[in-house]
Amino acid sequence: MWMPPTDHPLRRLFAGLTEYTFQTTLGVADPPLVDYLSLLLTRFIHFDDIYALRDTAGRPLFELVDMLLEAQKLPAEGRTTREVYRHIGDFALFWTGLFPEFLERSRCHARAKDAFVDYCTQGKRSYLIASQFEGAPYQDEAPILRRISEQFELCAYGLNQVRKEWQQLTQE
Repeated sequence: MWMPPTDHPLRRLFAGLTEYTFQTTLGVADPPLVDYLSLLLTRFIHFDDIYALRDTAGRPLFELVDMLLEAQKLPAEGRTTREVYRHIGDFALFWTGLFPEFLERSRCHARAKDAFVDYCTQGKRSYLIASQFEGAPYQDEAPILRRISEQFELCAYGLNQVRKEWQQLTQE
């Protein structure tokens, strides 16, 4: 997974837009949550990071249903399980918040398995599962994942507002 350095212009842009939107527009003053969401935007700059989960043959998984099926095959207590569910939550939040129109189009596609999946429900569930790994080295991130699970719709709405802010920047 690619992660630009802290002083990278895109990372600073996403951090500033996310902080501004959540604090000013939504009145959410939760720096760890805002930092997590801005890093999510930064991580998902690359297509390969959005579709990082693979099936047993090594092929990327493009639909949430397939990701959930792969996650169910993993042992419940493993680090990999936590990372997979965290990624599923991130994936669901990314598409729900930033590109809800993509979800609507994909649901209309006759062969899309995701047409029958509620991204919000699965995102909340996935973050909740990932948040249950509270021991080292996850003790700092577990409460954030739990808050995202509980406030998934607010986070999705906030990310949608972040998108509007960055679109406004490109029109100026």
